[in-house]
Amino acid sequence: MTTVGFIGSGRIGGTLARLSVAAGHQVVLSNSRGPDTLAGLAAELGPRARAATTAEAAAGDLVVVSIPLRAYPSVPARPLAGSVVIDTCNYYPQRDGQIAELDSGSVTSSELIQRHLPDSAVVKAFNNIFFKHLGSLPRAPGAPDRTAMPIAGDSADAKAAVTRYLDSIGYDTVDAGPLAEGWRMEPGTPVYGAPYGTFEDEKGTPASAAVIGAALAQASR
Repeated sequence: MTTVGFIGSGRIGGTLARLSVAAGHQVVLSNSRGPDTLAGLAAELGPRARAATTAEAAAGDLVVVSIPLRAYPSVPARPLAGSVVIDTCNYYPQRDGQIAELDSGSVTSSELIQRHLPDSAVVKAFNNIFFKHLGSLPRAPGAPDRTAMPIAGDSADAKAAVTRYLDSIGYDTVDAGPLAEGWRMEPGTPVYGAPYGTFEDEKGTPASAAVIGAALAQASR
């Protein structure tokens, strides 16, 4: 049984928390507003979930960072030292403001977070899917309509841990390469959103590993 910490418990984070509890994991929820604001979600999720501080969430076996990218400097680096960190963040200039390094393409958003967390192993995942599709598309291992998710990271061990977690919550994995290749998963690329259907279709469309791999390969700058 894994303890999954959440720094940010909104649409993607909250959906992953539900999937995690359903898979038998313990979850520790946090956000920027304090544990009291998450008491209702924790109660809804049941005894495997608790609301806590960001520092407490950072002690999880896996830690999901799901916040607006502009807030990444607020993520506590020291408590996350040695941890596998799942980065779900996307860069939206209209929300986050202009970030020159991202605008120039000299780094990816996940590389920016990895730089902020030098003693953690960052793996990019879950940033390319609508939260309602994330909640509706899980399938059991071996199901013919099982959906795959792309991941990117610089640590083989960290990617293996995230692959096991994905499998536990109902998804296959496609390795998109190192964090430097994470741009292939970013907004505006073929793998962002489209393989899983439109936002109007809340149930989504299963997308196999072959479909996700082909979409990654089609990405261009």
